[in-house]
Amino acid sequence: MVSALAVSCFCSPITSLSLHYSPPSSVSKLQFTTKHLLHSFCLRCSNTNTLPTLNANFSYLLITHSRIFSNTLFTHSLVFFFQFSASLISLFQEFGIGFVETQVLVSNNPDLTSVSMHSLRSRVLSLQSLGFDRVSLHHLVAKRPTVLTDNEIDPFLTFLKDELQGKFEIEQLNRLLSATEPKFLVDFPHKVQLLVHRGVPVDEVVHVLNKLNLPKALCHRSIDEIDRTIAFLERFGGVSLILKRPVILNYDLDNQLVPRISVLIELSGGDEDGIGRLLLRFPAFLNYSVEHVEGHVEFLRSFAELDEHEIFRVMLGFPAIVTTSRNRKLRPRVQFLKECGLDSDDIFKFLIKAPLFLSHSFHGNIANKLVLLVKIGFRYRTKDLAMAIRSATRTNCENLQKVIGLFLSYGFSFEEIVAMSKKHPQILQYNHASLEKKMKYLIEEMNRDIAELLVFPAFLGYKLDDRIKLRYEVKKRMREGKMSINKLLTVSNERFVGEPTKACAMADLE
Repeated sequence: MVSALAVSCFCSPITSLSLHYSPPSSVSKLQFTTKHLLHSFCLRCSNTNTLPTLNANFSYLLITHSRIFSNTLFTHSLVFFFQFSASLISLFQEFGIGFVETQVLVSNNPDLTSVSMHSLRSRVLSLQSLGFDRVSLHHLVAKRPTVLTDNEIDPFLTFLKDELQGKFEIEQLNRLLSATEPKFLVDFPHKVQLLVHRGVPVDEVVHVLNKLNLPKALCHRSIDEIDRTIAFLERFGGVSLILKRPVILNYDLDNQLVPRISVLIELSGGDEDGIGRLLLRFPAFLNYSVEHVEGHVEFLRSFAELDEHEIFRVMLGFPAIVTTSRNRKLRPRVQFLKECGLDSDDIFKFLIKAPLFLSHSFHGNIANKLVLLVKIGFRYRTKDLAMAIRSATRTNCENLQKVIGLFLSYGFSFEEIVAMSKKHPQILQYNHASLEKKMKYLIEEMNRDIAELLVFPAFLGYKLDDRIKLRYEVKKRMREGKMSINKLLTVSNERFVGEPTKACAMADLE
């Protein structure tokens, strides 16, 4: 009775303690005296910062209230209570929880007084060994004080320390312990072992765990649910997909993953390998609802007039299309292609080769390129302009300007640049520095006229070392007559090295 009264008095707000004496019996008088004594202890401890001071307060009370402590009915209970209280206050003060906050925590969580100080301190040390500092420990205990008393916590912390080498991010662990009932942590080790059994590398499992919403992805799901999710994903990239975007495990299998991937299955005609490539390229595709994706599919079907197979091919090449606004970007860009005279088949081929055209900024990117192309002679709203912008989509405005400037510096006119780009549109997207090296080699080493590029601009698309130099050196060793750069580069390797003498020359070069 005395111990319970002592704890009750400690947990009660100081201001609510009744100090009015009514002596109907010896027991009530003792209860009053005890409450008065505890109130004195609380007042003396309220500004205490150190354990020695707390012990001094306790010693002071022993002396000033020796008559009370001479009563064996109270001695052992009160001595234990005061010692425990002083130690608890001191422990909490180590990570910034003051007396008043301790009083509130104990009042709301009486289990804090039912475990030994050794157990409480051991739990605190375990948390600190995993990375909790004074501030994070304060926040955790203030939010969920039972983290110091629940029996399920110790095995969980031991698993993190021994099996995961304490590599858990402290922010993630703090969120998990703050938001999860301890009973949901019991199977946590088994669920992590399931991830490893399913193929997640041991050295990558912590990376996966640190990215998850752990209460949603693991703690509140059964082992069977987690296993079913991973088994389903195995058809579309499996562990590789999980490693690239771990948050996929946050999604509900039946209500999110299956419906969202079913849209792709229908579009692709069941091409699971293709779906796997799409998701590995852009795992965030699964962030988007069925309704959102179907809205993009319907737009491409009705406005661009593409069939389902073509739509899937476009999405496979540019899965981030689902992030692009239909009204602000997709519609005006497809409308532009239509105005240039492209039909649905042309639009499909355009989007396969230059899908980023759909997402680039108009004013910051596309408009600047259109100005350059129209300036050198492309007519607006023509197929030629569309093909030119398709190639220009694969480079930036600065490089496009430098490419045009390079051709001009070698004596080409605007009309000739346009003519070359119509024959070989890719010249507009090549790196200007690479083009300059090839043009110099053509003139200085091969002794050719730069005008030959007007006939065969595709020369600029071949690799300088692996194709142009190699073949030219073979021809030079054979001392054969002058060959057009077209024939020099376009003939197959089999035909080029078909003759024994040429094969020997190739071997000499190697």
